[in-house]
Amino acid sequence: MNWKVKMNNRLCEMLGIKYPIFQGGMAWVADAALAASVSEAGGLGTIAGMNSNAEQLRAEIRKLREKTDRPFAVNIMLMSPFAEEVSDVVIEEKVPVVTTGAGNPSKYMKKWNDAGIKVIPVVASVALGKMMEKNGACAVIAEGLEAGGHIGPLTTMTLIPMLSDKISIPIIAAGGIADGRGFLAALTLGAEGIQMGTRFLSSTDNTISPEYRMRVIKAGDRDTIVTGEKTGHPVRSLKSPFSREFKKIEDDDTKTLEEIEAFGSGALRRAVKEGDPEKGCYMAGIIAGLVNKEETTKEIIDDMMESLGKELNKVKSWNLK
Repeated sequence: MNWKVKMNNRLCEMLGIKYPIFQGGMAWVADAALAASVSEAGGLGTIAGMNSNAEQLRAEIRKLREKTDRPFAVNIMLMSPFAEEVSDVVIEEKVPVVTTGAGNPSKYMKKWNDAGIKVIPVVASVALGKMMEKNGACAVIAEGLEAGGHIGPLTTMTLIPMLSDKISIPIIAAGGIADGRGFLAALTLGAEGIQMGTRFLSSTDNTISPEYRMRVIKAGDRDTIVTGEKTGHPVRSLKSPFSREFKKIEDDDTKTLEEIEAFGSGALRRAVKEGDPEKGCYMAGIIAGLVNKEETTKEIIDDMMESLGKELNKVKSWNLK
């Protein structure tokens, strides 16, 4: 039986997408190939701006447009030394949606809104979510600490309902979601869509190293670790020789912040591009324990919608009164 549900909420209508499923803006992972495959499958694909300069990002946007004419997003990392110049590139290239991370995008929001760009910041607190709505965001991505990569202090389970009580724009839930159960839970908590990163690491349409993909697929429920708390930029990744050594170094009071940051430099790229088993940082969320096979992006998104339908059917069978 086909349980796939149809959704046409205000998030889908606003962005022109079939399903309210966003792909996370994962540095070195979220390139034109993966983003195009997500958009083609009905979600919102995202190109990671990471530390790209203007021309590097422009080239990636144009690569995506050769693969799809559907809506997509560019994620701008506000800590990037090139944030100012790429904030103009998304206007010049008429990017339909911008998501932001690692900071407060308020200084750029007016010019993006004036250019007709839909601005959807990633937030990790109610206060930042309220500020983003006030400054013109059309929606926010609320990310809990279950997520992979850079994380905030609150869980998805607590952040979504608290934020939904305080803002009126749509919320996209991120962190700890990889199947229909998580999707339905997010909707119940007050979200109108979801963002996934870790599950898309298993997609055969991405360009990450086979080593990275297999580590995610083989991960269990206790196979992630948080490092970088001493630097003020905590990161969740899979346990590995690198992450264990990083934890030792940051727990060593004789090490300076500069030494700690230098040790971590380039580790994500080594994981994504080289599959380095010793010096690679394999960012992934706790939900990696539910990701257990390789699939195409279309199969992942179709499964998310079908499993959501199955979960909705279960709720109907409870005969609640």
